[in-house]
Amino acid sequence: MHRSPTVSTFSIVARDPETGDLAIATASKFLAVGAVVPYALADVGAVATQSHANTTFGPRTIDALMAGIPLGLIDEAFQATDPEIAQRQYGLVDAQGDSITFTGEGCHPWAGGIAKPDLAVQGNLLTGPAVVDALVAGFEGSAGAFPERLLAGLAAADAAGGDRRGRQSAALLVVREYGGYGGLGDRYIDLRVDDDPDPIGRLRAHLELHRLLFERPDHDELLAIEGEVAARLLHLLRAAGEEPGDAWGERAEASLRSLAGIENVEERMVDPGRIDPVVLRHLEERFGG
Repeated sequence: MHRSPTVSTFSIVARDPETGDLAIATASKFLAVGAVVPYALADVGAVATQSHANTTFGPRTIDALMAGIPLGLIDEAFQATDPEIAQRQYGLVDAQGDSITFTGEGCHPWAGGIAKPDLAVQGNLLTGPAVVDALVAGFEGSAGAFPERLLAGLAAADAAGGDRRGRQSAALLVVREYGGYGGLGDRYIDLRVDDDPDPIGRLRAHLELHRLLFERPDHDELLAIEGEVAARLLHLLRAAGEEPGDAWGERAEASLRSLAGIENVEERMVDPGRIDPVVLRHLEERFGG
């Protein structure tokens, strides 16, 4: 008989009531947990499937929600139709913030979860129930933006004992309509650490880098490229090997956009004649202020 992989892990599935973003954050002593556990679609729902993971639960949940089937009936259908349901564990959150967590009686102890509005946390093969309690407390008690709060929850769960086998991988998936690269998809943040002795710490570093490279700037904070700002940019462009000319104009603007593409900060280049101060600071760190 085919057996699903044992994804012994802890995860949080959540909805941000302020933005409507849906997300899954997860960590495990399992290679590339992000390839198995998270599944989501913006404005529809988010799913974490683990233990003897049934990876069909993600797409099936999304399809059912899009057809108007509520989470309760989806949960009942999984339990009624999966012959290995006793070994399954999953968390479901829909776009309205309804949530369900399920732990089969055959999951490796300690195993369990907590479901609240906008939130489902669960874990198996944990050091004890304090892990999921810490996951909730770390998420709800932290300040900052939604993705950072999710990682704060993972870190708190890990500090409380985490996966009793140790650490290996972690992942963060946040979906937002038109939130992906270039505004063409819903994968606002999709980060994975597949094999690392400190996967949650490395995932936090990945999130910081993602913020630098892909976050869209606040238009009110953009700097006009004139005077001192223009002089600084011309100096930086020459230091980077570009040929911007002697004054700011179309040639310099083209050089700046070329360099932004090389440095992977093109998502922050939104208005000609103005620059994101984050980009300016990054270029000064790279090429000398």
